[in-house]
Amino acid sequence: MGTTARPGFDTEALRRGIEGETAAPLVSLYAQDAEVRIVDRYDQPSRPKVLHGRQEIAEMLDDVYSRDMTHRLEHCVVQGDHVAFTEECTYPDGVRVLAESMLSLRDGRIVEQTTIQAWDE
Repeated sequence: MGTTARPGFDTEALRRGIEGETAAPLVSLYAQDAEVRIVDRYDQPSRPKVLHGRQEIAEMLDDVYSRDMTHRLEHCVVQGDHVAFTEECTYPDGVRVLAESMLSLRDGRIVEQTTIQAWDE
């Protein structure tokens, strides 16, 4: 998975960020002005949750990584300044979360992300 999209971004860095124990390595991949849109059961496509800037993204990821769960990067495709990947998360009780994300890059940093996620209920 050592494919690079542009200098400074590679899928191994993304894997380490996602599968790490804290949010910091993942947060470091985002541009200061990045925007993340999340669609799920609570945040529908017509009104997604939108996070503006690395600080808001870091706050959300800090919350996610404070939970007792594992994160695994499954599939990742890089094409030019775009990255698509699948992430699987599992809580200790077996509840699973599946997320599909599409990224846009600028100068090797994530500037836009759209994530669609679903989880066991």
